[in-house]
Amino acid sequence: MEHETTDRNTTPPGRGGSPTRQAGFTLIEIMAVVVIMGMLMATLAVGINGQIQKARVNTARTKIVRIEQALEFYQMDNARFPTADQGLEALVTKTSTPPVPRAFNPGGYLKEDGLKDPWGEPFRYRIPGTHNPHSFDIWSLGPDGVEGNDDITNWSESENG
Repeated sequence: MEHETTDRNTTPPGRGGSPTRQAGFTLIEIMAVVVIMGMLMATLAVGINGQIQKARVNTARTKIVRIEQALEFYQMDNARFPTADQGLEALVTKTSTPPVPRAFNPGGYLKEDGLKDPWGEPFRYRIPGTHNPHSFDIWSLGPDGVEGNDDITNWSESENG
């Protein structure tokens, strides 16, 4: 008769003795991956935020040019620019504030959203302009919303700041 020998040092997995390692990741490994991903995302976010700010400044400049064009069309139709009291809103809807425009374009000269800068603030309008005394000044207060060196304007950069 053959006698079966059992090795007393081996224990079947999952039964008594020391636990066996199962396949998968430990909490430490998962946390390390999450921390590394977080650092990568933070690095990318800084770069992306800078690009977003540049895009907003360029959008503000483009909108200012569009407002200037709308003001020129308004002047061609009405022989003058809107007054300071009428403001840029006179480009969107016909104003009842004197002097009332004599030949207002029924469709307006600009859409309502064209009067707000990329930061959601209204563009500023001054006539006669301080920087453009024979016409008008248009500017945005920029990303910080405070008058200063980061304003986006329709006058020359050498005067801006």
